[in-house]
Amino acid sequence: MILPEDRWWAAEPKWRAAEEYGFDHAWTYDHLGWRSLVDGPWFGAVPTLAAAAMVTSTIRLGTFVASPNFRHPVPFAREVITLDDLADGRLVLGVGAGGQGYDASVLGGPELSPAQRADRYIEFVETLDGLLRTDNFDRSGTYYSAKGARNLPGCVQKPRSPLLLAADGPRTMAFAARAGDGWITTGRPEDGQTQDEWWSRVRELSGRFDDALAKAGRERVVRCLSLDSAPVFSLSSTEAFADAVGHAGELGFTDVVVHWPRSGTPYQGRESVLEEVAADLLPAIQGRDQTT
Repeated sequence: MILPEDRWWAAEPKWRAAEEYGFDHAWTYDHLGWRSLVDGPWFGAVPTLAAAAMVTSTIRLGTFVASPNFRHPVPFAREVITLDDLADGRLVLGVGAGGQGYDASVLGGPELSPAQRADRYIEFVETLDGLLRTDNFDRSGTYYSAKGARNLPGCVQKPRSPLLLAADGPRTMAFAARAGDGWITTGRPEDGQTQDEWWSRVRELSGRFDDALAKAGRERVVRCLSLDSAPVFSLSSTEAFADAVGHAGELGFTDVVVHWPRSGTPYQGRESVLEEVAADLLPAIQGRDQTT
């Protein structure tokens, strides 16, 4: 995860390095402003990923996660198609329900209840899926509508770029299990939560997703965990990283996401640890995954 906070002359080397280090995917946040960093510099996810596509060639690139708080599926579908073309089929699209906070309030709209946000999220994903799959698409919904929306030439990836759906509640988790190409979770972090308590929550959510998959008649999809939602930063040391990846693997996660170390909070750490992880631990982890 590379936060979109640096001017491109400083950000570009990170995206190049993520590929050179051998990571499978590189992500950025899709926010208009984010938590404690809302008063600092921040850039848009789509142009950031477009620039990243131009300086990489193999690593998959994605949004973690695209937000319905400030997006409409029709113009966003065009951006997705463009990004997948620029990346030559390397785009992976993480999508979430859109949380509360700056993104939800900056446009001045009414505050939505959790149930309304779930309704909007499901409608957003279903509409986006239809737009990416179908040319001349029509839909009339509560939150989003499309009339004769065109999508040519479509995504490079067929039938469309993969959709990884963020979900923690029962309804959205059932939807992700049924409709998504993968599942994303942060483990529901809470203030004052210990490391053990966070992992216990991740275990509970993973079990619930197992049940949701079974009910949907599906056996295996991508399961992606953001390790740095835990109280301990995953790149605080190589030992912390190895321990976190081990826990995630035991719980059935196929992929994990870590944050590029920053000089201040959040995700404060040393880039030397990232380099050590890439050199010493990443090859073994990827080799193990290829044999399972």
